[in-house]
Amino acid sequence: MAVINRKRDLAYAQHEHWYRIPFQQAANGIYAEYVAFFLSRAFGEQNGGIHYYARRTGLELVRRRDLLPGEPDHPRADCWYHKLQLGELRRKDPPILNPTHWRVAFIFTTWDRFCAARQVADLYSDADRFVDRVFHALRQSGLQAERIWDAAPSAGAGGAALRLECRNGPVIASTVPGSSTAVSLEVSDAADAVRNGVERILDAVKARGGATTAGKSPEG
Repeated sequence: MAVINRKRDLAYAQHEHWYRIPFQQAANGIYAEYVAFFLSRAFGEQNGGIHYYARRTGLELVRRRDLLPGEPDHPRADCWYHKLQLGELRRKDPPILNPTHWRVAFIFTTWDRFCAARQVADLYSDADRFVDRVFHALRQSGLQAERIWDAAPSAGAGGAALRLECRNGPVIASTVPGSSTAVSLEVSDAADAVRNGVERILDAVKARGGATTAGKSPEG
């Protein structure tokens, strides 16, 4: 699932059949067969819902200036982006809405979850939800982590996880119990579960010489 914040970006998807994702948001590649689009508040009555999806038909790595030649002076004009080539946009009926105002970002889910979902939260597994909560808690602490979703190809048998780049090698925090190579995240609704997970991650980051990336906003 991907987010569209501007009407022109939906127009590119509908009429020119492409969508862009900053390379750093998906440095391990894009493997999804379908892409669903969450529309932001710029879309009036469609705000806060997934109303469209499309099959991914190709993938290129291009600079922003080549995708959007009308913005040569944009501060990220020379940054690399994944250009997802798309088939025809299809309507999701009924749409997937977001009544609980779940924080939405680029995520992996499964086809059966997507077909059955009526709310954005239905797209996530319990492990995904917990990892997302820890991710945002880390951002509040000034740390940037990469989320690895339960359904992501990079997860393999590793389930939902977080990866933080450190000076002496990465720290991985995993929801799979019993891992000897990762910080263990115990999926739970308990009030102190997220705090405990964050504390274990911070200790591991410190032991690896400190993080090399700080929290930041996604590129546009």
